[in-house]
Amino acid sequence: MKRTLITGAAGFLGSHICERFLQEGHVVIGMDNLITGDLKNIQHLFHLPHFEFIQYDVTQTVQLPGQLDNILHFASPASPKDYLKFPIETLKTGSMGTY
Repeated sequence: MKRTLITGAAGFLGSHICERFLQEGHVVIGMDNLITGDLKNIQHLFHLPHFEFIQYDVTQTVQLPGQLDNILHFASPASPKDYLKFPIETLKTGSMGTY
């Protein structure tokens, strides 16, 4: 079974990608710092045995146990109002979070 890390998992796009990968039989590790993401988007996944959620900021180094087969990076404040509210966090996520 493939293990997939999805950043921005509690956002609009990330939450739907989590659902899709779970439907395709992946073990999904969803990661989000919840600055703009909302747990309501993924709450329905919490009971699934192949879904794990980690509240974490992707601008910080992270060590996850085991091998990952895929990393899908969707972490970023995703609207102009969020860019204005969190300008530094947006820039850090796009640069340091992708590095």
